[in-house]
Amino acid sequence: MQPVIPDKTYFKIGEVARLADIKTSVLRYWETEFSFLNPEKSSAGQRLYTRQDIEMVQQIKQLLYQEKYTIEGVRKKFSPRKTALAKQAAPADPSHDLQAILRMVRQELLAIRAIL
Repeated sequence: MQPVIPDKTYFKIGEVARLADIKTSVLRYWETEFSFLNPEKSSAGQRLYTRQDIEMVQQIKQLLYQEKYTIEGVRKKFSPRKTALAKQAAPADPSHDLQAILRMVRQELLAIRAIL
């Protein structure tokens, strides 16, 4: 069972480690191995993870530890998503939120179709 992710905008690496039940060193290693896991950095250089980043960390953990994927296997599984996530931007205007969500859903569905 996945822990409930608090309703916050950003999370520090220690919080993410606790939520995912992994060590902070594992998170830093995954950042080097998975280019799509790229948290923002504060002006002080501190990692700032979003809710989407935490969900991705939980998926990576599931694939590696429960489903026994290799690092390369996880990269391949996420490769169609990588471009979709990279293109996704937080719109300033709320009227664009629905369009952004629909674009993201479409890209996710295309990624799923590519996997199948």
